[in-house]
Amino acid sequence: MDSMTFRFCIPLLIFTILACQETAHAYELNDKLSISTILAAAYQYHAVDHDGDLGRGAVPVQLEIGFEPGPQDMFAAKFGFAAGNGLNGQTAFVLAPWAADLEDDVQDINGSGRDYLLTAWYEHTIDFMNGNSLAVSGGIIDATDYLDENAYANDEYTQFMNEALANGPNAFLPSYDVGGAFRFHHKDVSLSGVLMHIDENEYGNSYNFYGLQLGYTLHTTPGTGNYRLVLGTTGKEFLDPAGLTDEDRKCLLFSFDQELGSYWGAWLRMGTQDDAAAIIYKNVYSGGIYISGSLWGRENDNAGLGYAYLNGGNSGLENTQVTEAYTRFALNDYLAFTLDIQYMKDKYDADADNKGFIYSIRVAAEF
Repeated sequence: MDSMTFRFCIPLLIFTILACQETAHAYELNDKLSISTILAAAYQYHAVDHDGDLGRGAVPVQLEIGFEPGPQDMFAAKFGFAAGNGLNGQTAFVLAPWAADLEDDVQDINGSGRDYLLTAWYEHTIDFMNGNSLAVSGGIIDATDYLDENAYANDEYTQFMNEALANGPNAFLPSYDVGGAFRFHHKDVSLSGVLMHIDENEYGNSYNFYGLQLGYTLHTTPGTGNYRLVLGTTGKEFLDPAGLTDEDRKCLLFSFDQELGSYWGAWLRMGTQDDAAAIIYKNVYSGGIYISGSLWGRENDNAGLGYAYLNGGNSGLENTQVTEAYTRFALNDYLAFTLDIQYMKDKYDADADNKGFIYSIRVAAEF
């Protein structure tokens, strides 16, 4: 998206949000049917060593429709639209500076020929005695809805923007394809599983993904903590580094978040993956802190500071480091804007390093 188009879209976005404020609750049509929307826009500017300075914007929109025919049944569909790709794919950095679903992401999804329809699924929940429950869903799903959740580093619209801090990049969790999933809860213990069939990977092959997550909620004096272990694997549809044989992929990821009193929170991810297939990153170590706006008397504000160190795999990249800080200001119950700064450095085995800052302004409304 060029700067002129972006300057037009930002006022239009804000006007639309302000115009909808008085009627936002009308999207809850009745006790069975609901509609939720995310309207967002971001402008990112980066200054690097040798690529030259560059600024780009993007405006993603997501619309989700939910229908609950009964207390134990749920139908849902999510649509994604976007204008522009921001800096994603425009810089020499390996990682995307905004993990949102942008223009290229919502078209020909996973090589399927499907545009704009991100998810469409049905879920049935079975309640057992003693508060235990099992929810089973199927359709077009997103593995990140079930695996690697994190209270402080999992939302590219209200928290960190860089993909290294929104999820664990080495976990290769797929999104927006056909599959099934389950969630089982027993008191403070949870178990989630995902099976998906992906239409196309980077080699043009379809493949299956299998994922499991074991979670535990810990109640402590400082606050609630969530501790998760994620396992993932695929079929043998990925080439080895030499491009001669087909290999599968396997990953292990720990994802934690912990409240530290009324104002603070901390989070951590650590993970590794097998390197039989050609991979960009083998290990990831990331973590950071969360700050509630209640600390300065604005409970709907939030801020965060995060860092990620990713060991390169077998594709010529030695490591990547990402540091990101953001402050989000809520203007009302629906609209907020964020000031964000990222520093990234890609270190290569043979080629010159790539490093630089990315400065971002993000506007987002959820209703």
